[in-house]
Amino acid sequence: MLPGLSFGIQELLDIIRVIVLVNLRKGASVEKSRLKHEIDRVCAGYACVDTRDLDNALRQMASEGLISDGGQTVQLTEKGAKLGREWGRVLLRKEPILEVVAGLVDGSVTALVVVLSALFAGLTTRAAAFAASLTLSAVAVTNFSSFLLGGITEDLADMITLQTLMNYSLSDIADVVERDKSLMLVKHLFTVLHKEISRSNLVAALTCSITTFLAGIIPILAYLTLPRPINVALSLVIVATVVGVFLVRYRSERSQVHWKTTLLETVVIVAIAVIVSLLVGGNASLVKAVIRVIKLLSQFVIYVTLRMYHSRNGFTPSDIF
Repeated sequence: MLPGLSFGIQELLDIIRVIVLVNLRKGASVEKSRLKHEIDRVCAGYACVDTRDLDNALRQMASEGLISDGGQTVQLTEKGAKLGREWGRVLLRKEPILEVVAGLVDGSVTALVVVLSALFAGLTTRAAAFAASLTLSAVAVTNFSSFLLGGITEDLADMITLQTLMNYSLSDIADVVERDKSLMLVKHLFTVLHKEISRSNLVAALTCSITTFLAGIIPILAYLTLPRPINVALSLVIVATVVGVFLVRYRSERSQVHWKTTLLETVVIVAIAVIVSLLVGGNASLVKAVIRVIKLLSQFVIYVTLRMYHSRNGFTPSDIF
C-alpha cells in the first residue's frame, strides 16, 4: 500500500476505483456512462473492463463512503475527494512546489547579484539593463529546459517503479482471466498517464521560468527606472519581501515546518548563492561588503530575538553581550 492511501492495488476492482477517484477528484458529478467511456479510453480499444466490473467497483466505493450514487450519476464524498486528490498527486504530479520555490530563489538571487554588481561597478543604466536582461533570460531559459527534461526523466522513472509495484501485487490474483485483464488495464493506464505527465512537466517548466523571470525583473526594473538612492533601497526591499515573505511562507506551508526554521534556511541559502555568484564574477571587495551587511543583519536579528525573550524572562541583551 502506498503511504497516505487507504488501499493498495491488489485486484481489478482496485484499479477501477483509482480511475474513478482520479476522474472525479475535482468534485463534479459524472454520469456512469462517461466513467465507462474513460475506462474504455484507458483500455485503448481492448475489452479489459465490462459494465459489470464498473458497477461492482462503484457499489464497493459507495459502501465504503467514497462516493454518493445517484442512480445514473456518481459524485465523490468528502472522504472520497480527499483520497482522489492523494491519488492525483501520486499519479499526475501536479503540485508545483519545486517549480515555484526554484523560480523565486533563482529570480531573487539573480536580481540581487545584478543590482549589487551594477551598483558597485558603477554601470550606466544602458549597460546595467543589457547585463540584467541577458542574465535573467539565461537563468529563466535554463530553468525551463532543466525542469522540462529533468522532470520528464524523473517522472518516467517513478512511473516505471510504480507500475512494477502494481504489476507485482496483481500477479498474485488466482483467477487467470482477471489477472490478465488487470495487468492489461494497468499497462494502458500508465500509457495514458505518461501523456498527462508530459503535459504537466511542460506546465511545470513554464511555471518555473515565468516565476524566475517575474521574481527577477521587478526589482531590476525598480533599480533601473528610479533615482538613487530610492532605486537601491526599493529593489532590495522587493527582493527581501519575495524571499522573506512569499518564499518562506510558501515553503513553510508546503513542508509544514515552522516559518522561523524556514526563514533561517532560506536566508542562509540565498546568502551563499549570492556570495558564490559574486566571487565567480571577481567582485571580492563586493563580497566583503555583502558579508559585513549579512553580519550586521544577523546581529540585529539576534538582538531583536533577545529583546522579545527579555519581555518574557526578565533579562536584557547586555547580560549576554
